[in-house]
Amino acid sequence: MESTQKSKKTGLSTILAITIIVVSLITGGVLGYSISNSTISARIDDLQNQLSTLQEQILNLNSTQNITNENNTYFLGDNVSLSQLYKQIKDSVVVVRGVIVLYDFFGRPYAYSEVQGSGFVSNFTGQFVIITNYHVVQDAINVTVTFTDGEAFAANVTGSDPYADLAVLSANAPQYKYKPLNIISSSTLRVGDPVIAVGTPLGLTGSMTSGIVSALGRTVSVDWSSYAIADCIQTTAPINPGNSGGPLLNYQGEVVGVTSYVAITSQGVAAQGLGLAIPSSTILRETEALITNGSYNSHPWLGISGTDMTFEMAQTMNTNVTYGVLIAQVTSGGPADKASLQKDDIIIAINATSIAMRIRSMDDLSTFLEEYTLPLQTVNVTIVRNNQTMILPVELGTRPPPT
Repeated sequence: MESTQKSKKTGLSTILAITIIVVSLITGGVLGYSISNSTISARIDDLQNQLSTLQEQILNLNSTQNITNENNTYFLGDNVSLSQLYKQIKDSVVVVRGVIVLYDFFGRPYAYSEVQGSGFVSNFTGQFVIITNYHVVQDAINVTVTFTDGEAFAANVTGSDPYADLAVLSANAPQYKYKPLNIISSSTLRVGDPVIAVGTPLGLTGSMTSGIVSALGRTVSVDWSSYAIADCIQTTAPINPGNSGGPLLNYQGEVVGVTSYVAITSQGVAAQGLGLAIPSSTILRETEALITNGSYNSHPWLGISGTDMTFEMAQTMNTNVTYGVLIAQVTSGGPADKASLQKDDIIIAINATSIAMRIRSMDDLSTFLEEYTLPLQTVNVTIVRNNQTMILPVELGTRPPPT
């Protein structure tokens, strides 16, 4: 990038030098032919005006350069320096460690393994806490957090939610160690927004990567729960084991998510440039309950399992509906069952109060329920049954506790 800048400056300097030479030659020619002083002055003034205009253009071009050579600081967007941003937030990110004990058939410990992830400091109404992923501290003992200066402190899991893969820790660290990050709602994000991830990938403390938001509203299936995690942020910022629990930040240094997963192909290979993060809207919604109650129990429950509708499935079912959620199973006695939803119904829309959404897939359905509804709330579910469109009111239930 520096060579590009130098070539631009060299080119502009050449233009300026040529212009000066041209001015000198024209001026000399004018004098040689003894044109009247008034004509000479007018032409010189005109050329000087052109030169002034060119010099102003050069100054404007120089002022728009994206690199400051003096300190080699790289700027992106609205004068955002990534190096300065890292310096601003690095002391807020911690390493989270714990020990997993494996027991034999008789309940005797026979092996120990260390788990490691990331976390970040948050201030909840004057109380400093550390936010991380549930899966980082799941079943772990002797949990510790290590700050950027290398000092480590014992930590306790204050609260956790397996359904959202979130956990809140408290640590026995002095107050001055805590430098909280500001958390904003992830609803402000748009596809294409730049983001950065900071954490401890593969044990490499304090690593920073950057990318963009490549998609929103993804659902993620996890091995510790039968319910998918909704409304996840998809990003091109590289995420690796050890990044889990670290912050996903915008270019103002504000938390918009918790880096959590690397997408895995059907062959078990980690996908390139396809990471996933828990949205910050989930953090904002759950933190108080996790701190005060130790858990979050307000996940809405529809009581169905389903799959994304496709063109091929529509042909098989002799329907024109090629999008939506095809209900594969209705939980007996659940909210959908009580509202008379049936297997093979196709959910194509849902609304709650003034908010409505066209349902294209399970991603849409899961995201809408998690973001815009609560247990005991009645929603209107639009379905297609035997090529007939129907609207059924459903009173949502509360998701059963994790087992």
